[in-house]
Amino acid sequence: MEFLKRFTVFAMLGLSVFEVSAQNNAALQKAFQNSYNEESKKNYAEAISDVMPFYAENNYEINLRIGWLYYLAKNYTASQNYYTRAINARPNAVEAKFGLIKPLSLLSSWEKVMEQYNNILKIDPQNTQANYWAGIIIYNRKQYAAASKYFAKVVALYPFDYDGNHMLGWSLLFSGRKPEAKACFERALLIKPGDTSSIDGLNRAAK
Repeated sequence: MEFLKRFTVFAMLGLSVFEVSAQNNAALQKAFQNSYNEESKKNYAEAISDVMPFYAENNYEINLRIGWLYYLAKNYTASQNYYTRAINARPNAVEAKFGLIKPLSLLSSWEKVMEQYNNILKIDPQNTQANYWAGIIIYNRKQYAAASKYFAKVVALYPFDYDGNHMLGWSLLFSGRKPEAKACFERALLIKPGDTSSIDGLNRAAK
């Protein structure tokens, strides 16, 4: 009987905790719904206020949400801070890293942007978005051989992709690899016939 009494008390306590948790979750869902409604009206301060009462530094979802809202509100420094906290809460997620890239780009923090792309690629080496935009950054630094490696990964996964072939063509051309560049431009022109940039690249590669 004593065991049954203890079991009953334990079960009641467990049910009580479950009910509290369910109530908290329902309140959080309501807060997020209100936040989405305010976001749709571009009331970003109100959208942030809706979820802020539930804020905890180690809460991934709330930090991600607030990071996004501060980005929309054009407070890029605050956005950066909350996205960073989301990354700290879930280090192996790429979602928040892509989010952080948005304010960093508008703050022209290109070294930090590149750092995030590399962090993404450590987790997901085949990520086409990270490979492509990391390649663009490296290409703009005129490091063409290095850039070609990023674009080559994109083309390996998406052989009939215009952007990947186009940028791989230019990277290879400026690296002195004209025959390979020529093939990339020819493929790009099958995808986007008449493209002036690819025609220009093809003519240069043919010389």
